[in-house]
Amino acid sequence: MSTVLLVAHHDRAEATNLCAAAVQWLADHGHGAVMTADDAHAVGVRPGSTGTYHAGEAVDLAVSLGGDGTMLRTVSLLSGLPVPVMGVNLGLLGYLTEVDPGEFIPALARWAAGPEAGRWSVDERMMLSIDVRRADGTPGPAFTALNEAVLEKQETGHTIRMLVTIDGSAFTSYAADGLILATPTGSTAYSMSARGPVVSPRLRAMLVTPVSPHMLFDRTLVLDPGETVCVEILGHRAAALSIDGQPGTTLVGGDSIVAAPSPHAARLLRFGERRFHQVLTAKFGLTER
Repeated sequence: MSTVLLVAHHDRAEATNLCAAAVQWLADHGHGAVMTADDAHAVGVRPGSTGTYHAGEAVDLAVSLGGDGTMLRTVSLLSGLPVPVMGVNLGLLGYLTEVDPGEFIPALARWAAGPEAGRWSVDERMMLSIDVRRADGTPGPAFTALNEAVLEKQETGHTIRMLVTIDGSAFTSYAADGLILATPTGSTAYSMSARGPVVSPRLRAMLVTPVSPHMLFDRTLVLDPGETVCVEILGHRAAALSIDGQPGTTLVGGDSIVAAPSPHAARLLRFGERRFHQVLTAKFGLTER
């Protein structure tokens, strides 16, 4: 018997229907479903039909029913566990998702058959470890990011100043609306909106992209993943730290974050081979000339 975590978008009616279908299919085939209490309540799953999931608990498969935001939430719930994640695309772009809604139950059956019979594989994606250090030297909270960590200004009309240090050596200070530390997976998210490069997720790298910098140097740095980046807040203006689009903490002058490759990887379930450039062609509506 396998245990499957279902993570659902709270505002998509289709997610409700797919959750019910998955719970029934899993029960009929000798498997169990678990959901967080919030998700089960939001999609109206019948009480007692699923177990209650708490972040970091071991499961055999995680299923994300939504868009890329739901995929990021699913990876976060797993807390670094080496669990494959199946993404069912109920969103708009869906860079991370693999399965269309109509293919969901057949995809579950293919997963249950095993990688050889079901012809699926796991795509490992680099993540970042983000550690907060307070100005007095005490450690702050720690986070893991699949897409990016973002430091952003809190005061409208003002920039924030940040000193970037790479492997213990000062690089430069930025005056900008914010700074993005992204993985290759996150290169098609906020970093791309800030004019950062699109990077194949097969690479291991860290992208440092300023947001609306008030300086001549406005390019993205693409660093070796073995390099450690420290960003210190300078001056008196505070910055908000977000991780994969979710609020993290507030940093004030003298506080800093340290970003390095995480020892854990996100494991995305793939059926067949889907090349990154083909995904870009489909998502951006690119055509051959």
